[in-house]
Amino acid sequence: MKVLVANLGSTSFKYRLFDMDSETQLARGGIDRIGSSESSCSVQIGDWQEEVTAHVPDHAVAVRKCLSQLTDAEHGCLKDAAEVSAIGFKAVHGGRVSGVQRVTNDVLSAMAEMNPVAPAHNPPYIAAMRLLSEQLPEIPLVAAFETGFHATIPDRMRYYGIPKSWSDEFQIKKWGFHGASHRFIATRSAELLGRDDLRVISCHLGGSSSICAIRNRQSAGSSMGMSPQTGLPQNNRVGDFDPYVLPMLMDKTGMSLNEVLAHLGSHGGLLGVSNGLSGDMRDLEQAAAAGNADAQLALDMFTSEVRRYLGGMLVELGGADAIVFTGGIGENGKQLRKDVCANLQELGIELDEAKNDSAKGEASIHSANSKTQLWVIPTNEEIIVARQTKQLLEST
Repeated sequence: MKVLVANLGSTSFKYRLFDMDSETQLARGGIDRIGSSESSCSVQIGDWQEEVTAHVPDHAVAVRKCLSQLTDAEHGCLKDAAEVSAIGFKAVHGGRVSGVQRVTNDVLSAMAEMNPVAPAHNPPYIAAMRLLSEQLPEIPLVAAFETGFHATIPDRMRYYGIPKSWSDEFQIKKWGFHGASHRFIATRSAELLGRDDLRVISCHLGGSSSICAIRNRQSAGSSMGMSPQTGLPQNNRVGDFDPYVLPMLMDKTGMSLNEVLAHLGSHGGLLGVSNGLSGDMRDLEQAAAAGNADAQLALDMFTSEVRRYLGGMLVELGGADAIVFTGGIGENGKQLRKDVCANLQELGIELDEAKNDSAKGEASIHSANSKTQLWVIPTNEEIIVARQTKQLLEST
């Protein structure tokens, strides 16, 4: 079975092709600037790479272009596009629909109901899925929802302090996201430590960040709530924010509610606190080293929020067997990992600075005296989606 895993944006299509018999990646590629006069189309199959420009008006054409690359007579890894058993999507928010689902009109309608809280994610996925269903009916489409991994979070951790009827009728709950990444960390940490009964805190830190408490390979709590805008501050999204400030901002700025929300979702987070300097951790570290106080404030704020949620997850789990750093920042942010773990020896958490500084790829970074193991583990969300897609196809 061969599964194509798709990562969609409003004008982009990125993919990986897996042979699920051996769980090997056969190819990867992507198309940017879909709908423009010229789109960049890249593909990598083994040692062969190619990047060309072409007119790609929509996502259906993008998929056909990628299938053409994969079946190329000279360099392709498929004899025929019919070898693709399904396209799996790392879908974000379906509200009343979660888990792994065949894409149907009801699934798309459920996703559309969540557009107000996932405005950057759901609309492009819905549009692309509808188009692909119409234009490529021969290929099954499967949505693996980010919220699915967090279905095991207990209700006491899922409900907001609002009228319960609102929670139940309108699906206003703490759903949690980055499910594919946290599921991979749950699986891989169990393999590395040789146990399924672990207490793991997964720190997915990147352009979008969240922290997940994992008990027995299942989610027990997430820093993200109803929307991907919540929890930790993101690169340009606000994170947790007091809703009672919104009317004041509307009055002070003259913005409408939608304008304020859009601003918080695009000019907040690290970008906002650094006074518009950057939402990229690397830029902020460079600027802070040069004496930029706003950049240093953004770094300190982010570190403090990671530590705040880390502390909450430690209490919920009653300690941790392992803390794992993943995502672009988690995997590469040596200074951030050091700052997050600073002065936690009394909690049984002790970083080895030499290991931390030299860590590349998958690596342990805890000291010999640390009761809690500390790891850097590169995530692989795509293989999780491919596995879930395969399981669904085999069960139906």
